[in-house]
Amino acid sequence: MMPPEEESPDGDRDGGLVLLHGLKSGSTRKGCDPFAQTQRSKLQHRRARINQQINKEMRMRAGAENLFRATSNHKVKETVALELSYVNSNLQLLKEELEELNSSMDVYQNDSESISVPMIPLGLKETKELDLLVPLKDFISEHYGEEGVLFEKEIKEFMELRQAMRTPSRNEAGLELLMEYYNQLYFLDSRFFPPTKTLGIFFHWYDSLTGVPSHQRALAFEKGSVLFNLGALHTQIGARQDRASLPGLNQAIDAFQKAAGAFNYLKENFSNAPSLDMSAASLTMLVRLMVAQVQECVFEKMTLLRAQNDFLARLQLAQEAAKVEDAYSLVHQTMSQPHVKDYVPFSWTTMVHVKSEHFKALSHYFAAIALCDCPAPSDAELLEQEKAFLQFHVTMPEGPSLRVLLHDPEERRKLGKAHLKKAIMKHEEAMRIHGLCKILRKMDILQEVLSFAHKRSLSKYSEIDHEEDFFETGEAPDIHPKTHQKPEIKSPNFSQVKVTDLFHRLGPLSVFSAKNKWYPARRVHLMRGENGFGFTLRGDSPVLIAGVIPGGCAAEAGLKEGDYIISVNGKDCKWSKHAEVVQLLKSTGKEGVDIGVITLQGSECPKAVDRKAAVMSSGSGVLKSNKENSRKSLMNSKSASTLLVWSKKSKRSKKSTYSGVPFTSVGDNEAMY
Repeated sequence: MMPPEEESPDGDRDGGLVLLHGLKSGSTRKGCDPFAQTQRSKLQHRRARINQQINKEMRMRAGAENLFRATSNHKVKETVALELSYVNSNLQLLKEELEELNSSMDVYQNDSESISVPMIPLGLKETKELDLLVPLKDFISEHYGEEGVLFEKEIKEFMELRQAMRTPSRNEAGLELLMEYYNQLYFLDSRFFPPTKTLGIFFHWYDSLTGVPSHQRALAFEKGSVLFNLGALHTQIGARQDRASLPGLNQAIDAFQKAAGAFNYLKENFSNAPSLDMSAASLTMLVRLMVAQVQECVFEKMTLLRAQNDFLARLQLAQEAAKVEDAYSLVHQTMSQPHVKDYVPFSWTTMVHVKSEHFKALSHYFAAIALCDCPAPSDAELLEQEKAFLQFHVTMPEGPSLRVLLHDPEERRKLGKAHLKKAIMKHEEAMRIHGLCKILRKMDILQEVLSFAHKRSLSKYSEIDHEEDFFETGEAPDIHPKTHQKPEIKSPNFSQVKVTDLFHRLGPLSVFSAKNKWYPARRVHLMRGENGFGFTLRGDSPVLIAGVIPGGCAAEAGLKEGDYIISVNGKDCKWSKHAEVVQLLKSTGKEGVDIGVITLQGSECPKAVDRKAAVMSSGSGVLKSNKENSRKSLMNSKSASTLLVWSKKSKRSKKSTYSGVPFTSVGDNEAMY
């Protein structure tokens, strides 16, 4: 298992740490102290309190609505209607309070003194505590035939892991904690959730943005909610980076790309989500928002890397800004759709609209700077600049030919002035939209960024505007969006965090899983005859009885082909290798050996039995492929699934088919005893 990352230097913002004692590999996972009084934890505490109040008010509303429909008494109807009005008013106030929390972007930003446009992070989904002790102990007793009390340690360890997962730290260790819990859910699903039965466990989660509670019996809801929090935590890590430095920008880009990957994976692999934040429309919006924030970071990266006085570099900056505007315009369109509009906080929609106008203004500003501040090209530079300028505008500007435009300073000034005019208009539109949102008006850093960009464009316009200009400034064409670094949607890498099955003592998953059923375990006393025990063994963990000689010691004792050996003389052999079981059998004396075996239900059918008898009587035949049962430590991360029926596929060796076993020939990895 991978060791957790060390706490980041500013980890005190996430509060003190509580240690979760790790699994058998000896690692530890860290969750934030839920009682730590830090900015982020206070925000999450308020979110949890509002979630509980919303849950209470919704239960009251449901009861009042039922009473209103059921009663025929006029006075009672009036009283209930008044109560409903009061409850709906409370719900609206709570919704507005939660929206303000979701708009608290400044809490998640970095502490750097540099000025940069704030990013939009997501708060984590809240969940209720879950007591699994009794349901899992009962299932172990009923399904596996083991004493449930013997597995209390493992169940409590899993519950501690879930508790720690509710408050992950905002760094790599927090991400690993969520991944570890998600991977453990695979084993929990395989061990305790049969396809035809439920455990009566409800998983409760609150909607990230509305606070509306949802619950389901399906473990897939738990998996999906953890995946959502994985994406949300990536957004918080991305928002906290210092984007004034190249390392900070690269980390922000990586975090937002991984957030997009988590939300996209959730959208593609889950359906029928009970909460709005996990609906396809919401997840599509979140993926596009993360891609737009990656694009914004790429633009900021370009401003750090490119030489500011170079003509081609400024054209590239203008096109990068146009690409950011294009990405945010798409997000704004998505947020304005009917299924999303009433759900997304107004401050988010406004922020996205402001950024769209702001970056459009920046694209025209950098176009003007390229035309007005850079000298005319030399003969050697002309061809390259012509080629770049041909692909720069969406439509070619009116006026002289391209060559004349690039060589004539006056023509360059005229076109630059047109771009600046459009830039100023867009800056003013961004500031107007910003002023419409009360929450954004409180965000000083955003106001400062918009004001600085507007004044810079005004100053440049005044600089190039001449008193003798009698021509009417033309309409500057839009700039063709282009980026040198396309955002990548990075799907979660589940194999990054290795985990060990907490309930491995139950036996190998290939046999001892919730989907398999077997007959009660049998204990057989076996004596060694002149020709040995009279059976053939194959495979590992657990060892399979591949064949039984008719009339031999094993047959007389009641052993059958297809039995699995789970113990020898009281020693548990579920995980034992072939050679270990053989050694235990060989070490028995004249008193014989006690063998514990189980038989899977449905492992044989009448036709197979008849065919086996026919082959054995003929004394000929060929043994088919071997059955290998190896321990699985991690699932394959590329399974497709739905929310209600979701199961991971593990990489397993192919199962062999049972067939008649001729004892004159023995297959590979098989021996007769």
